[in-house]
Amino acid sequence: MPAPDYAHESRLLKIVTGPICGVDEAGRGPLAGPVVAAAVILDRGHIPAGLNDSKKLSEDRREKLFPLIMQMAVAVGVGEASVEEIDLVNIRQATHLAMARAVRALAIPAQFALVDGNDAPALSCKCETLIKGDGLSLSIAAASIIAKVTRDRLMARLHDEHPGYNWRSNKGYGTPDHHNGLKIHGVTIHHRRSFAPIYGILDGEDSGQAALPKSCTD
Repeated sequence: MPAPDYAHESRLLKIVTGPICGVDEAGRGPLAGPVVAAAVILDRGHIPAGLNDSKKLSEDRREKLFPLIMQMAVAVGVGEASVEEIDLVNIRQATHLAMARAVRALAIPAQFALVDGNDAPALSCKCETLIKGDGLSLSIAAASIIAKVTRDRLMARLHDEHPGYNWRSNKGYGTPDHHNGLKIHGVTIHHRRSFAPIYGILDGEDSGQAALPKSCTD
């Protein structure tokens, strides 16, 4: 598969006068923790080497790219939606909230946003969705790394508070060790009560260990 490039940004810069940001999220599928989004405006002449879809990079590589993006980008914004918001409005709307917050958090306002996926959120600027954009656009790839690393670090901190679920490793996804932790320790305040099997446990049902769909890995 080819690496992401700057072609989509270059195309838009012919018709957009202001900065263009890439937007992506991490954490739509887990049973625990918030959903986190990032927005990144890259400096075309000063882009870190090796940017790619965060899922295609090792944890070590993501951790090394994270400070480079933070140092070299024109602006980086991060936003999240809490577990309470996910349960209140559903994961789709919560993801849109996180993306909108990430774009608003940019120190330099974006004129246009390239958003990963096919579901356009309501942002403070115009946007265009790009399916599998984190593997096509360098700006979205950078955002995917910022969002992923930010959320992974957050889940590691939550693991220290609640070590029985192995969140440091599984990041809140429904892995066997996470399900086992639910059976032993029950549901925490960081679990998404609107997600199966959490609501099943709260209703007195067994947690089970049904496999998550492949889409729940970002």
